[in-house]
Amino acid sequence: MAGGIRESSGDELDVNHEINVTPFIDVMLVLLIIFMVAAPLATVDVNVDLPVSNATPAPRPEEPLFVTLRDDLTLAIGNDDVAREGIAAALDQITEGDRETRVFVRADAAVAYGELMEVMNLLRSSGYVRIALVGLETANAVPPPAQGNQVSP
Repeated sequence: MAGGIRESSGDELDVNHEINVTPFIDVMLVLLIIFMVAAPLATVDVNVDLPVSNATPAPRPEEPLFVTLRDDLTLAIGNDDVAREGIAAALDQITEGDRETRVFVRADAAVAYGELMEVMNLLRSSGYVRIALVGLETANAVPPPAQGNQVSP
């Protein structure tokens, strides 16, 4: 009789010792597909508009040492043009070998960021690691918040 219960001798049911792994494999394949789709989405670039700095400018030294990178990628120390190969010797001559002198780097707005980094790496390889970037101060910059219990005059 089809679909009937076995009517044999009492409690002698056969025990199945095999594990059914088909549902486990199905779940693992679904998770694999989810991670394969989600992984490229996790590396998307995010556009960020950086805020304007509102820090108070550092006091300007009496005789600042400016290295200027023009839009045509020529370099100048102060008002004198200098070749990239001769920048280390020119800086040594101006600073009299003092490599702790702060060098102010200013670049034209049209200069690519990579070119500015090349100049900074050139300065660092010459031994000048105290490098400051020069920018224009904005007239509508927010002053820094007052700290503590300062009394304004």
